[in-house]
Amino acid sequence: MRQLIQEAITTMEQTPSAPEQVPVHEDEQSFIRRPLVRKIIYAGLAIAFLMMVVVPLAVQLSDPDFKKHIEQRRVMAGMSKDQVLKSWGGPQTINTSFTKEGLRREEWIFEDWISTAEVKHRYLYFEEGLLIGGWYEGSGERKPTDLPADSPHPKIPR
Repeated sequence: MRQLIQEAITTMEQTPSAPEQVPVHEDEQSFIRRPLVRKIIYAGLAIAFLMMVVVPLAVQLSDPDFKKHIEQRRVMAGMSKDQVLKSWGGPQTINTSFTKEGLRREEWIFEDWISTAEVKHRYLYFEEGLLIGGWYEGSGERKPTDLPADSPHPKIPR
């Protein structure tokens, strides 16, 4: 038994305790830590910040009452319902809902009839009376097969 323990101790002393370390060049930096790459990333973030935050604020500060927007029949986030009504008029449909926190949300739907067979929709979203966003839907052309068969309808030219 003593002989086995002596052999084990001798074997452990002869084997290296740690693998050889590969020398690392301290001059080498990862790609993201290079000064030029960091400057480009920071410049991109700064431009994105300006486009998303500063430019809309500057537009709003130049026209705080949205008078120019109303004259040009445009809407912008931050407008009240009355300002949107002055700019675009009344919507065809208003859908109202409430969030879990009790905030009132409204969806205003405007219809733009291009012809008797083609309609485009504009959607505006309000939260507590202020416009928070919207989007414009493209052509929703109705085809003759979409019309109900039992009700009379005008003939659509082909």
